[in-house]
Amino acid sequence: MIRLDPKSTALVMIDLQKGILARPLLPHSAAEVVAGAKALAERFRTAQGKVVWVTVGWEADFGDALKAPVDAPMPRPEGGYPADFAELVDGLAQPGDLQVRKRQWGAFHGTDLDLQLRRRGIDTIALGGVATNFGVESTARAAWEHGYSVVVLEDLCASMSAELHAFPVSHIFPRIARIGRSAEIALQP
Repeated sequence: MIRLDPKSTALVMIDLQKGILARPLLPHSAAEVVAGAKALAERFRTAQGKVVWVTVGWEADFGDALKAPVDAPMPRPEGGYPADFAELVDGLAQPGDLQVRKRQWGAFHGTDLDLQLRRRGIDTIALGGVATNFGVESTARAAWEHGYSVVVLEDLCASMSAELHAFPVSHIFPRIARIGRSAEIALQP
């Protein structure tokens, strides 16, 4: 069991949005990640904990997207993303939850996530989402660098392949976080 104080812990879920969850995911399916996130979010709310939904999106002209030269840029669809690309999957957000929009992999840079957490006395985040090796890993690294305690919820993470999921779970997260499963979280003051 991983015991977390709900008064100082936030559940932070990355990119559980229509345009990203439409892709095939491994080792956990989109449906499994969403169902698990929904159930854990309800447990957090019941315990008076904070729930944060982070989505990624850009303006139609991508004027707010990163433009640094790279060897393998992320592909963008011709004509842009569908209108509902950045919409959170139905049924996740509830009144009182926070919603944060990011414009890169990680949820801290260029957003007010750190401000929102610190003003609420949050010093620990329970983290999951898609993709394990992009948005979740970037957010976990930044949270650790900002001094937060991090718990990565392995069963609430997925990527485009089992190997891309497994690498940060096995080699990165153990150095910056605790790793657990959503059923192992005990919310106790």
